[in-house]
Amino acid sequence: MESKRQQKVASLLQQELAAVFQRDLPHLFPGLAPGISTVRVSPDLGIARVYLSLLLVGDGQAMLEQVRDSSKEIRLALAKRIRQQLRVVPALSFFLDDSAAYAAHMDQVFGGLTIPAASTDAPTEEDESPKPTPPRPRLFADEDE
Repeated sequence: MESKRQQKVASLLQQELAAVFQRDLPHLFPGLAPGISTVRVSPDLGIARVYLSLLLVGDGQAMLEQVRDSSKEIRLALAKRIRQQLRVVPALSFFLDDSAAYAAHMDQVFGGLTIPAASTDAPTEEDESPKPTPPRPRLFADEDE
């Protein structure tokens, strides 16, 4: 579980990285900028794991390699934006977020299932009658019922 400080830093990094991709470094990613789905920060705030959502990009792995190759430039642009909030800019590790693709796959799997219809048999009167309670055990010999 992340501490509140980790969550705040992760949120700040997510917002600022999105701004870096869209405003500061659009020339690195012509056409489409990668979306940032999640940022996870280590407890010492030294490493940030950035999960990129590359749904609209044709070849996600190639775009991920391009982002990893320009990670120094991205970190420098990020440092310029957050220098007032953090002392040290965390090292950035980029990963592909495939949760949307996984969700689409699961939708396809669930859509292909054939579920038989439930039986429409009405319950009989025997099933609705209350069951008799078993007799209570006697603990003492002089106990009356």
